[in-house]
Amino acid sequence: MNSNHRKPLPGTSLDYFDARAAVDAIRPGAWDTLPYTARVHAENLVRRAEPVKLRDYLIQLIERRRDLDFPWFPARVVCHDILGQTALVDLAGLRDAIAEQGGDPAAVNPVVPVQLIVDHSLAVECGGFDPDAFTKNRAIEDRRNEDRFHFIEWTKHAFENVDVIPPGNGIMHQINLEKMSPVIYVQDGVAFPDTCVGTDSHTPHVDALGVIAIGVGGLEAESVMLGRASWMRLPDIVAVELTGKPQPGITATDIVLSLTEFLRQQRVVGAYLEFRGEGAAALTLGDRATISNMAPEYGATAAMFFIDDNTLDYLRLTGRTDEQIALVETYAKTAGLWADALVTAQYERTLTFDLSSVVRTMAGPSNPHARVATSELLARGIAGDLTLAREQEAQGLLPDGAVIIAAITSCTNTSNPRNVIAAALLARNANRAGLVRKPWVKTSLAPGSKAVQLYLDEAGLTTELEQLGFGIVGFACTTCNGMSGALDPVIQQAIVERDLYAVAVLSGNRNFDGRIHPYAKQAFLASPPLVVAYAIAGTIRFDIEKDALGLDAQGDAITLKDLWPSDEEIDAVLKASVKPEQFRKIYTPMFNVRVEHGEKASPLYDWRPMSTYIRRPPYWEGALAGERALRGLRPLAVLGDNITTDHLSPSNAIMLDSAAGAYLAKMGVPEEDFNSYATHRGDHLTAQRATFANPKLFNEMVRDETGKVRQGSLARLEPEGQVMRMWEAIETYMERKQPLIIIAGADYGQGSSRDWAAKGVRLAGVEVIVAEGFERIHRTNLIGMGVLPLEFQPGTNRHTLAINGTETYDVLGERAPGAMLTLVIHRRSGERIEVPVTCRLDTGEEVSIYEAGGVLQRFAQDFLESNKKAAA
Repeated sequence: MNSNHRKPLPGTSLDYFDARAAVDAIRPGAWDTLPYTARVHAENLVRRAEPVKLRDYLIQLIERRRDLDFPWFPARVVCHDILGQTALVDLAGLRDAIAEQGGDPAAVNPVVPVQLIVDHSLAVECGGFDPDAFTKNRAIEDRRNEDRFHFIEWTKHAFENVDVIPPGNGIMHQINLEKMSPVIYVQDGVAFPDTCVGTDSHTPHVDALGVIAIGVGGLEAESVMLGRASWMRLPDIVAVELTGKPQPGITATDIVLSLTEFLRQQRVVGAYLEFRGEGAAALTLGDRATISNMAPEYGATAAMFFIDDNTLDYLRLTGRTDEQIALVETYAKTAGLWADALVTAQYERTLTFDLSSVVRTMAGPSNPHARVATSELLARGIAGDLTLAREQEAQGLLPDGAVIIAAITSCTNTSNPRNVIAAALLARNANRAGLVRKPWVKTSLAPGSKAVQLYLDEAGLTTELEQLGFGIVGFACTTCNGMSGALDPVIQQAIVERDLYAVAVLSGNRNFDGRIHPYAKQAFLASPPLVVAYAIAGTIRFDIEKDALGLDAQGDAITLKDLWPSDEEIDAVLKASVKPEQFRKIYTPMFNVRVEHGEKASPLYDWRPMSTYIRRPPYWEGALAGERALRGLRPLAVLGDNITTDHLSPSNAIMLDSAAGAYLAKMGVPEEDFNSYATHRGDHLTAQRATFANPKLFNEMVRDETGKVRQGSLARLEPEGQVMRMWEAIETYMERKQPLIIIAGADYGQGSSRDWAAKGVRLAGVEVIVAEGFERIHRTNLIGMGVLPLEFQPGTNRHTLAINGTETYDVLGERAPGAMLTLVIHRRSGERIEVPVTCRLDTGEEVSIYEAGGVLQRFAQDFLESNKKAAA
């Protein structure tokens, strides 16, 4: 630590590091101009950076320069069980590799505290209309995931610095917001801002508390776990001035979907946003968290709000101690992180958004930023003439545009009490009017915290939701993550036989094609009360603002406005029913029980040879341990814009006719227990078969006789030109030891922070990906797996180069941050083309990781080298 700037924190027995003094010593008055993000990073540097380099690092912040990498040391790592488990599987494999080379495996431990929440394993097999849904779904979860949970239990006892919240307790982001984040951290007598990285792209949820928390891939998280700094250059810090106030009846969901569309248009990809102004100051913490949660959907790395009285009110509401709340206020006001101290901050770019312009809104049918006002559903062709749908319904048929899933799910909305209460009040009004859900709609409520059930019980609203089929099915990440469970076989058969256009409506944050359910052709994001309304409507062809949901006793039409609760009623219920003791009742036992881990386990895991969930990783073996050729590369796929990590490595249910399904069947797993792709990511043999397994994939190398690109998990084997299933092509190329390349368009790798989207392609033999642009987290994951990301120059792309997949490729040049390399294209005709491309190894640290072969290989090399030096 840099003791020169360590001072007593007034009114406490703690010290703090005075970053203001350090900054102003370099440039008097500079501190007052720094944005919030820069101030937090300045404190981190003053406390943790090498003193000899501190001045140079701080100048980057003061002068808004971006010519030097600087380190960031997050205080903790937060994981959900899918990526957290795979990260720990990697560390367990690393222990094996260290032991085989004579090192001490027990010495490989997370250095930074790791909090793992088991929240991504529960599927909604039983919908919310079943009174025993929660119990049944939990039993299925435990049965299906026994191998995984056995491994996770071992990690608690085998690794130091790992805490585990067991399944059935909530979603990592909501627990992080309601309990885990202290806002101001205390360690060794020093107070400092809480910061964290999380293995989920929605980790910015707690940015609402003024905590810099960003989503990273599992590989980057592993690096941070092992004590390495996260190296970065000064990000683009953008002010978002919120003006006005929301109109009556507008939810935080409407606001964030409108902001997502606006911010996508403003191109804030990779930026740190700081929401400010009178509009931001008036938002509750729940509303702020809804906005921060959606950061990956508008492309930002972080979505910060300042610490103010609303922050303290939320900490009180969620049961934090008086001492912690006082510390947050004292530190923030002393260290310049209180909202009033930020009025002088200066920004390179300021955007303005008027909250009063927001109308009731949905997003869909395929992307979170594809906003559509509910008043425009008919004009946009989403709603339509209900005649056909109602005729089909009268005949006992599933109607056109059937809503087969209506789910109140996801931390985005269930951590906002106003949104949940609004849905419950709408349900109550619908029940009073005698309305019911359509029988084909699979309904569910999956809160991110057990506290939600307590305040719904307190308000007498739990039964109102249950009556409409929105009983609690689990406290987990469910439908939003593709864990929506099986449909009624009769409904599934009707969809297949009639090739019916069926959809999902959910209060989640992702609706990419193929994500929510294999038989939901598309999905719409909506506020929780709108989800309830669509369960009653039963079809997306319904004009939700105008069409009749039913008739009252006098025969008059009941429409949405008749059911929608007033803001005053929502706020009154919230004030009367949401109480600090509810959060204490839930979280005190949950966090006290994890203190005792019990007896220490063996440092080496006893791998189960027949497991399809947990398998020793192969990253130190065979081709992965060797040099990458970067010569004679053949394209595995040529792809368009907006390829998501769901395309690269889907997370939804595994179907029998898929490559992974065929493998699981061969391994003796019954079809009903195939589970999701996500849950099998600890076993590379299963997870490899998910690579490009999304049925919505369009590989431009595969076309029909008219030249149209075919949809599906397909590849064209070269040089034969034979079209086959993607996995079969990968297997063939692996047998040939053929190095591969992927050519893609803009925004490659957007979506979830899914390390298997990088692991899968690397294990397939992909050495290089050339795209028009990369999503931040996925680019770092590729580097962490030793895959080279290259970027076309503006104006150059697969079309201008007439790429068709018959070519071979070489990459020439010395790899360095931002270096210009040469992509050599060898056409079948013998023509040779040299194309300049930018090396997207953006920092010296990234070059070092890539050259080592990846994060894990780099750590193993460094660990063994340090052991040799210590022994000498």
